[in-house]
Amino acid sequence: MKKLLSTFIILLFVISAFSQSTYQPTQQNLEARKWFDSARFGMFIHWGAFSVPGDGEWVMNNRNIRVDEYKRLLQIFNPVDFDAHKWVSTAKNAGMQYITLITRHHDCFSDFDTKQSDWKITNTHWGKDAVKLIADECHKQGIKLFVYYSLLDWYREDYPHETGRTGQGTGRKGKGDYASYLQFMKNQLTELLTNYGEIGGVWFDGYWDQTAPEGAADRSPRIDWKLDEIYALIHKLQPQCLIGNNHHMTPFPGEDFQMFEQDLPGENKSGLSFQEISTKMPLESCITMNDSWGFNITDRNYKSTKELIHLLVKDAGLGANLLLNIGPLPNGDIQPEFINHLNEMGEWLKTYGATIYGTHAGFMKPQDWGVVTEKENKIYLHIFKTDGDKFFIKFPYKIKAVKLFAGNKLLKFQLLQDGYVIIDLKDAEKNPIDTVVEIETVK
Repeated sequence: MKKLLSTFIILLFVISAFSQSTYQPTQQNLEARKWFDSARFGMFIHWGAFSVPGDGEWVMNNRNIRVDEYKRLLQIFNPVDFDAHKWVSTAKNAGMQYITLITRHHDCFSDFDTKQSDWKITNTHWGKDAVKLIADECHKQGIKLFVYYSLLDWYREDYPHETGRTGQGTGRKGKGDYASYLQFMKNQLTELLTNYGEIGGVWFDGYWDQTAPEGAADRSPRIDWKLDEIYALIHKLQPQCLIGNNHHMTPFPGEDFQMFEQDLPGENKSGLSFQEISTKMPLESCITMNDSWGFNITDRNYKSTKELIHLLVKDAGLGANLLLNIGPLPNGDIQPEFINHLNEMGEWLKTYGATIYGTHAGFMKPQDWGVVTEKENKIYLHIFKTDGDKFFIKFPYKIKAVKLFAGNKLLKFQLLQDGYVIIDLKDAEKNPIDTVVEIETVK
């Protein structure tokens, strides 16, 4: 009997693995991937009940706040200055093409009017559905909406907390019940993909809570997340909807884009990105503007506009999007530091957007001097720094013309042996952030 049972379990595993490995995206999904791969710039928004203490979105875990204590935030969180039009307009004015909004983070608080839990924003004194307001405004302004959804949970008893890496100090006892928790997640995802119009994608996080740390040889999860069931539900409800999972691993079957946390693809400066870069699906870097995702009242370490533009350009040069984060105040207002930098990026993109949107990775990876992006027969050299007035590069295509992108001033160039070219920048007006040279090629 035991042998028969073991055989049956193995058979179920094989069937499940086969169903995942044979995932075939729909035509709508492939079109959505194509759009996503051209978008290049999006806004990440970390905001919810965790914003109230002003200590980042991990405050419940980091300070070991028990569930019975943490739920008091429901009485305090009152975002009276929340303005969906301002949030979406801020993204649009920055040149962003999509928004990825926290709908439920690791603290389990839902920023939408879910019927699956009382721990939600519509039970605050404010009482409104933030996801609905943002979704309606995104659809109105032509910005695609992606929804962030946490797989792990520090609040619910049925989450398998006893095997998790985090949330051990929130006062839960006993064992979780993943069947119950899985159904809860499916019900919430059904709400998000049914009640809020077209959703561009679902951005999962927290898979790593049930694995060994990043960089370990074996990162097999301690529970069966049943991702095939979750992914199949999403693709059934909205076939075009893209799925990404921030598990810090090579993409799994059923996923439609790959993300890198606090990293450009292939760099691993954050210590989270040991995964191979996918060559078959769109890429995305999610990066903070300061050091925090959620509102942190003492985080003053904001990146400069120049640094942020260089991040955007480097991502484009690697064929990836930049998902740039803001963590609004608990009252719903957006800090001026975020708005000012985003407005300046938007102004830069008004001139140079054509060298970013719709481009693909350059013929060489980003270098110390700058970045290469490509679009059809146009090659864009984003020169961050030069030594003198001569720019020297090995170029793989036949050149038709060279000019300064801003102003279309023709530049002299000299072809050398072995594919090298010298571009004369003596009479070019150099940009202190990024001097962009357009090379028209013969292809």
